[in-house]
Amino acid sequence: MTGRAEVAAQTATRVPGGPGGDDTVKVLLARPRPDTRSVNVQRFMVTEPLELEILAAHLSNLGHEVDVVDLVLERHKLAWFLAQKHYDLVGLTGYINHVHVIKALAGEVKRASPQTRVVVGGIHAESVPTDFIDSSIDHIVWANGPATMAELASGMSVAEGACLPGVWGSGKAKPASDHPRGLLPDRTSTAKYRSRYNSMHHESSAMLKTSYGCARACATGCDHDGSCSRRDLDEVMDELATIDEPHVFIVDDDFLSSPAGIQAFCDALDARGISKRFMAFARAEYVSDHPDDVRLLAAHGFEGLFLEVEPFLKTQLNDDRADQTEIEQAVQAVRVLEDAGVQCYTDLFTGMDWDRTDFDRLIAFLNQLEHPMVNIQPSTPMPGTSEFDEGCDQVSLARCEAERWDSAHLTFRPTELGPRAYYWQLLRAHYKTTANPSRRRYIKDRYGKRVYRRMIRGAVGNTWQYLKLMVRPG
Repeated sequence: MTGRAEVAAQTATRVPGGPGGDDTVKVLLARPRPDTRSVNVQRFMVTEPLELEILAAHLSNLGHEVDVVDLVLERHKLAWFLAQKHYDLVGLTGYINHVHVIKALAGEVKRASPQTRVVVGGIHAESVPTDFIDSSIDHIVWANGPATMAELASGMSVAEGACLPGVWGSGKAKPASDHPRGLLPDRTSTAKYRSRYNSMHHESSAMLKTSYGCARACATGCDHDGSCSRRDLDEVMDELATIDEPHVFIVDDDFLSSPAGIQAFCDALDARGISKRFMAFARAEYVSDHPDDVRLLAAHGFEGLFLEVEPFLKTQLNDDRADQTEIEQAVQAVRVLEDAGVQCYTDLFTGMDWDRTDFDRLIAFLNQLEHPMVNIQPSTPMPGTSEFDEGCDQVSLARCEAERWDSAHLTFRPTELGPRAYYWQLLRAHYKTTANPSRRRYIKDRYGKRVYRRMIRGAVGNTWQYLKLMVRPG
């Protein structure tokens, strides 16, 4: 069937369960495994797919039959699940380095069941939806995922779905964010995987959002329109009370944003008698300016904070520079965390003009501090952000090589070092700081042998990939 006949057939096809069908919609939601060529954080941590659990809850509440498959941990391929049951909708989510993987999975779905609707969503689909244009993908969700998916499952045709505001289309205006309210994730949908979810140095970990959106810009590829909506605190506590895992990673873009909010959160924990171990994101300037808040959080189970710091310029690591405000602020923030017994995690980004001397200064700078866990990586302004638009003339990595846009591959051509030498300096800096002998002993003593072995396996895997890049950097 080709041409107009095929278009007419697709337009007429409706998802069952709504006005055009008789049965409950069968939905498969899948998180893909990263491309094998990507250097990925999942060697060190595998967190629960919270966005799929929220989506599963919403669709299940509407009476649909939903299965969640985590292909990061699953021993079966997607094709195996497609052979077990006919699905009306298959939803896929991922980041920029999943683009080719997602397109391949969409092709598998269409080969197994041409009538099954394939929908793609997630952070990168919201930021750069055009990256997912593919004949096997029916809809790209670029706004308000739960509400849009619910509409797609309501029985409308492909053509009708394409008209939805939350579905990307050429020339369409993106709708404002409408953050979900009163919606708790369905963690039973990932029950078979939960024992294997972890975050950084914590085994048996869950994820939690206390707010949606972000009021400030960043370079990580997250899509936002400047809106930020805080969830009702009682609702957050209701969700926390249902979490079995002892450790909870709060994944708000900036959990530490106001003293009043922090106090209210801690008071609510006390009132409910909830005892968990937490990790959250925080801005370095807030931590340095509010040590009392950090101590309060530490007293309520916060064991780690992931500091967001501004990228360092090479001149900022030079002791002769007069204005070192950002460096001093970052150091002060780390000191505040160390004094409170809170583990510091952070990313530091290196620039295209760095040479060996700059890496030496970075190593010396980091080794002044006690036990920060620092991920040193080349600066990677992500497509879909203003940082990428402003610096696109310096980007040397082809956009079609999606698997390499992982914040580990070089996206620019270094000016002072060759690519091989630059990768070597990144690897050397890692083993001289976060992975040096004293910090490896610290990890083993504080977090135990199981976590230590997981970190070692992750470091070995990523080291092997960097060594391959040194042999063949292009």
